[in-house]
Amino acid sequence: MLETTLLVVSGKKLAVPRLLKRILQVAVAVGLTAAVLLVVIVGNGLLVGRQASLQAGINLWLAFIKRPDILATMVLTALVTVRFVYWQRNQERRAGSADRMHS
Repeated sequence: MLETTLLVVSGKKLAVPRLLKRILQVAVAVGLTAAVLLVVIVGNGLLVGRQASLQAGINLWLAFIKRPDILATMVLTALVTVRFVYWQRNQERRAGSADRMHS
């Protein structure tokens, strides 16, 4: 049987497999990173004035974001971050329950 966990989407709680939740968290982190890079690259082009249009900035971003090394770095960073956050949360829970047991 699959271990399920709660996923909150638009204020609704959904029971989903734990692996699916982690995959969604990594995908959201990668998407947010890509969005921030879009703002930085397009904004830089518009502020510096070297690029004539917004489309040129988006084309530059697409060329950058489609590179396999960039995608791999974003996914690896998101995986490590999600794993670390859950590991740290589990450590805090263990420390909290050990503190309650010794009180």
